[in-house]
Amino acid sequence: MSFSHDTYLSPMTWRYGSDAMRAVWSEAAKRRLWRRVWLALATAQHAAGLVSDAQCDDLAAHVDAVDIDRAHAIEAEIHHDLMSELRTYAEQAPVGGAILHLGATSQDVEDNADALRLRAALDLILVEVVGLLGELADAVERWADHAAMGYTHLQPAEPTTIGYRLAQSAQDLLTDYHALRAVRANLRGKGFKGAVGTSASYAEVLQGTGMSAAEMEALALAALDLMAFPVTTQVYPRKQDWNILNALAGVAQTLHKLAFDIRILQAPMFGEMAEPFGRRQVGSSAMPFKRNPIHSEKIDSLARYVAALPTVLWHDAATSLLERTLDDSANRRLALPDAFLATDEIVRTARRIVGGLRVDEAAIERQLATYGVFSATERVLMVVVKAGGDRQAAHEVIREHSLAAWAALQAGQPNPLPDLLAADPRLTRYVPPDRARGLLDASSYVGDAPDRARALSVMVRAALEAR
Repeated sequence: MSFSHDTYLSPMTWRYGSDAMRAVWSEAAKRRLWRRVWLALATAQHAAGLVSDAQCDDLAAHVDAVDIDRAHAIEAEIHHDLMSELRTYAEQAPVGGAILHLGATSQDVEDNADALRLRAALDLILVEVVGLLGELADAVERWADHAAMGYTHLQPAEPTTIGYRLAQSAQDLLTDYHALRAVRANLRGKGFKGAVGTSASYAEVLQGTGMSAAEMEALALAALDLMAFPVTTQVYPRKQDWNILNALAGVAQTLHKLAFDIRILQAPMFGEMAEPFGRRQVGSSAMPFKRNPIHSEKIDSLARYVAALPTVLWHDAATSLLERTLDDSANRRLALPDAFLATDEIVRTARRIVGGLRVDEAAIERQLATYGVFSATERVLMVVVKAGGDRQAAHEVIREHSLAAWAALQAGQPNPLPDLLAADPRLTRYVPPDRARGLLDASSYVGDAPDRARALSVMVRAALEAR
């Protein structure tokens, strides 16, 4: 087989994901893991007296000598990828090859190798997530006190702080981090249990050796530094794949929202925040002035794809009928690497965005000056009531002036609300005009958001230090 850009290549082959993640899911890495599993099994059987020192040494000497061209040539004849690798390995190791795969079924090899690949891939994702959490914690601390207009229903609401807004993403990603660590800690292989999970073949071959199938399995798993499910069919429970992809989808979900928020705030109508834009970056082929949020859009596009993949794995678990069917084989070849490569790209892109996040303080101040005064009227209302005024009557006065001020804004006029409220005797009898104007400065109307943002950052850093 040969590949070039004259045939279809997955975008994951070169466009999305890191070289390190591609290496984990490469054909060569998979076959090296298969050989490691075969060697671990032979080593355990050596302890039972079934395999000689010379055979083990021969297998160990060729464990990394993957020859994909030879394996593919064999597969073209026998139409079984694992058996083609087995025969290639046996050809290369003429002394040990004869005892390879003794008592095993294909999934004893493939599922243990897949567990090792999943573990390596999770480790790479966790490294990137840890890095992103650190970037977010830095940003939260930097902007914890900086007031900005808050929006609900995409309409101006009350002020928040930039740091507090970013803390929402950090908090969600911390949840995702714990979920990733949980699936990583609970990851299991199939172990060595044979065709339907009963270990019958191993019990048979071990008769008279003084070693049980369970003892042999424990030795082989120790060589792989892998734990196994206590009960399996021909395969390990496919629920594990579903749980892992749900954890990846959680990361994608969190970063989809973060990226979407940045896309909104980068729009000129807001102009408050933007992803980094390279000096020679081109925004549009037709409109040279464009500064499109392409990195955030890429995150959202890939995140949507990752979100769809757990459904495929749900069906794999739900339709692994009786002791197994082959419904899962083809789609796992696609879904598992794609989910990890896409998530890898999402997290690494988010790190670049957060690390180079552009905050336009002037735009934020304009939005606060324009819309923050409306939310700050609540402060005036509370002072009026504390001074003995009627809450409902004062609310109606403020509502009337707010509607008039909003109409003025829509007509392109300056916001007249501070002047209207400071001049209305129904309010000034309870709150002096100067005090009313001061209360309408929304930049300090952020409650304890700065403290909560910093506390969240401390929580993130504590979790990362404890790992």
